Amino acid sequence: MAIKFQYNKTSLGDLDRQLKVRRRALPTIKSKESALRVEVKRAKTRSEDFIRELDLLRARYDYMVGLWTEFDPSIVSIGDVRLSETKIAGVRVPVLDGVEFVEREWDAFSRPAWFGQGVEIVRAIGRLMVESEVYGRRAELLDRARRKTTQKVNLYEKVQIPGYEEAILKIKRFLEDEENLSKSSQKIVRKRTKN
Repeated sequence: MAIKFQYNKTSLGDLDRQLKVRRRALPTIKSKESALRVEVKRAKTRSEDFIRELDLLRARYDYMVGLWTEFDPSIVSIGDVRLSETKIAGVRVPVLDGVEFVEREWDAFSRPAWFGQGVEIVRAIGRLMVESEVYGRRAELLDRARRKTTQKVNLYEKVQIPGYEEAILKIKRFLEDEENLSKSSQKIVRKRTKN
């Protein structure tokens, strides 16, 4: 990135201020990046845990596969998913406050005895699916913010800070050269006036 500047003291002061701002901000941005990295990992792990738990729950009831054809899936459905938001390292992420299920009336006498347990199984599977989805979304949002933060760290470290340092060095050298030329010309003028 080419930094635009002029060869004068005002531009030197401006560039110096910009450099100080970036140097002061860099540690904060780095710590935000590492915090986001940890939170992304934690959210992905939680999502994977819920998926594993869901698979275990499904495997535990595999022996009932034949019975599930008798089960009416419209008896239980997810009615409402209550979410709230919280901030993690400045990023708004969803938090699951609860899952409400809508259970349609069904006749316990005309249905098989295991129907009550089937309703509970469907509720548990639904809850795990929603929790997995919420943590997956959370990981996605945090990962996007982490990537942006990483880009900003790289921009500061590899482009802007070295660019400002180089521009400041160029201006300082130019001003020193100008001052040396001025002193040399003064010496020459003095010598000529003495002779």
